[in-house]
Amino acid sequence: MNPNAAALLMGDRPARVMVVDDQPSNIEMVGTILGKLGCDIVVATDGPTALKRLALNPVDVLLLDLNMPGMGGIEVCRALAGAGQPDLPVIFLSGFSEKDLVVRALDAGGVDYITKPFHHAELVSRVRTQLELKHARDRLRQLAADKDELIGLLAHDLKNQLGGLEMSALLLWERLQKWEPADPRATLLAENLAHNGGQLLSFVKNFLANAAADHGVTLQAQPLGLNQEVQAAVKAWQEAARRKEIRLAAVGAETELVVQADAAALAQVLSNLISNAVKFSPTGKSVAVSARPVGTWAEIAVQDEGPGFTAEDHARMFQRYTRLSARPTAGEPSSGLGLSIVRKLVGLMQGELTCENAPGQGAVFRVRLPLANLEKG
Repeated sequence: MNPNAAALLMGDRPARVMVVDDQPSNIEMVGTILGKLGCDIVVATDGPTALKRLALNPVDVLLLDLNMPGMGGIEVCRALAGAGQPDLPVIFLSGFSEKDLVVRALDAGGVDYITKPFHHAELVSRVRTQLELKHARDRLRQLAADKDELIGLLAHDLKNQLGGLEMSALLLWERLQKWEPADPRATLLAENLAHNGGQLLSFVKNFLANAAADHGVTLQAQPLGLNQEVQAAVKAWQEAARRKEIRLAAVGAETELVVQADAAALAQVLSNLISNAVKFSPTGKSVAVSARPVGTWAEIAVQDEGPGFTAEDHARMFQRYTRLSARPTAGEPSSGLGLSIVRKLVGLMQGELTCENAPGQGAVFRVRLPLANLEKG
């Protein structure tokens, strides 16, 4: 072995390697090779002992004898999750090289397989590779966690600050309307502040909703009265529609439809679809939100009389941060996240989302959700 070989490290610390073998001579040989390269060696001569020691002191790589009396290597590998190390890289050591045995070992969760007797350089190379891969995975996982935490904190603070900014600008604008004589320039500045604050707030809210959907939030599915949910969502957007002179109406089913869905997710889906319909509809047009039963589903349809979508739009409308050919008709904010969020949330609720449209004649988005089985339990 090259005496000048680089030490085996896990980042800036010595790597911790566990060697499990029922033959003490094998443990001594492997431990000597890796110990000379600075590794901290943990040993065990049987499977149960190895799992107990792993539960107490995690390691970076596990060198595991495949054939041991009692609990074999494959059983140990499959039990690693219970020891708190489900992602631990396992390199199997065995005197057998049959292909079916190798396949079984890798299927059990092993990442590599070394046949005894092995060359020292081969052992060191295989261990080094797995240490580097594990270090890279750990770094990526930590970076992702740090990024999510930072973005979450920034977005939360931004949402609060922008909400206050928008409200203050609106109050200032209302106060300026009562001033005599009127100050058109100050009024315009207040309008711009309110408009820009609203756009930023809308983007931050959509960003947070998209992040929550991306991280596979656990939804609490429960029976929900769909007509009531539709009416509430329409009511929330009536003022925005009124300002654009758009007729926004809810058309409920003849009988109450009860769907199995998450209340917050359903509200977000309805809000995003209705807001899009209002944003992209010209003044004087109509937006209809309806619900009806379709077999074992309840179908929600949000139909507008806006510009519709081109074939190119259809191909990418559910991608994040995508700006389509149509533009909001009154300069409303559009983050390019709304439809992506809708698709994710509908999927998490075991539903279906489709879109039909005729360019220049409007679009209709249809969401199908499973009807609740109220006879269960």
